[in-house]
Amino acid sequence: MDALRIRGGKRLSGEWRVHSAKNAVLPIMAASILTDETSVLLDCPELSDIGYMGEILRTLGCEVHRQGSALEIDPREMSRHEMPDGLAKKIRSSIFLLGPILARFRKAAVTFPGGCEIGMRPIDLHLSGLKQLGVQIHEVEGVIRCDGKNMHAATVHFDYPSVGATENVMMAAVMLHGKTYLHNVAREPEIIDLQRFLNEMGAKVSGAGSHTICVEGVNRLHGVRYRPMPDRIVAGTLLAAAAVTGGSIKLTNVCCQDMYAICSKLKEMGCVILENDDTISIHAPEHLRPFQQLQTQPHPGFPTDMQVQMLAIATLAKGTSIIVENVFENRFTHAGDLNRMGANVVVNGRTAIVQGVNVLYGARVTARDLRGGAALTIAGLKAKGETLVEHAALIDRGYERLEDMLTALGADIERITIDA
Repeated sequence: MDALRIRGGKRLSGEWRVHSAKNAVLPIMAASILTDETSVLLDCPELSDIGYMGEILRTLGCEVHRQGSALEIDPREMSRHEMPDGLAKKIRSSIFLLGPILARFRKAAVTFPGGCEIGMRPIDLHLSGLKQLGVQIHEVEGVIRCDGKNMHAATVHFDYPSVGATENVMMAAVMLHGKTYLHNVAREPEIIDLQRFLNEMGAKVSGAGSHTICVEGVNRLHGVRYRPMPDRIVAGTLLAAAAVTGGSIKLTNVCCQDMYAICSKLKEMGCVILENDDTISIHAPEHLRPFQQLQTQPHPGFPTDMQVQMLAIATLAKGTSIIVENVFENRFTHAGDLNRMGANVVVNGRTAIVQGVNVLYGARVTARDLRGGAALTIAGLKAKGETLVEHAALIDRGYERLEDMLTALGADIERITIDA
């Protein structure tokens, strides 16, 4: 079993280039099957989730090759409309293939997706949106079978602005005759990036980033070379790591406007943030101030994927911080590990009350999901002594060798193999 061993107390400094966003790359990989031509994704990080998605595409008949940081996807020989059960259960994002498979074959069969255990995350919003496009859906022995022979352009309304459901229905509608309008959609930057990718392929999609998206159907799409957007959560995680260590770092290849909610909280904690085109610099104080309240919300609110990292650094702020998790019900599972390190976190339902302490102590802790593992790593950077974060493979789902990023910035961290 892989683990990260951190010897705390090092102040972070230096510069790092942020890789492309996992949450942008995965739906774009799914969208690449909407054409028979090859697409190349540039600056594509080597993440386990991206690897699993590549394996699913190969099982469906696509050719997927990596050349350095470029990922080449050739869907010409794609022949299957049924997703492989075992692989699909490994990642939540396997569900992104449902819309593109329907668009290509007018039928699809998928199992319920897997992923981190951070909440229910039902796919009913995906299925509801597809039903409004005329797709007939039946569940048989745990397999979702979709019949799209009567798919048509329509007006689709989402009961909740789900990112995945918005993206899935966008992709399903790109080659339907007429105009499809999606209302109450998610507004995350990754949806804007997917719209940009689809339009470069020849689609006619508009409105991403607002509450309504219009998809005007086209007859065919073509392959493209495309560089997905930078990862705002990786950037936020590194900023939080610098903040907790009293550090000063510069990040390149970032989109500053996507970072406003994260930077606002860091400023509230006393950090100085400087933004310039595609770079962000942070200069952290010796002692962090608490933030009054942090509530996770759909974009442009505070992203749930950064909540536990902020909780980790709040454990060392000089005062009380309150966090309300409004998106997923199981996002405080690492509070117990932080308390084992000496933190004072009290969880009541979807609210965590964090009373800052003077020092954290190294301990053997366990990553239970991707972001929680990153948060424990952040806590270990400031903890006195040695911290061992078990199940580091979960962190690899969204960070390309997090230990290398932090080492380059001055941390004392290494990956080791331990007995399970």
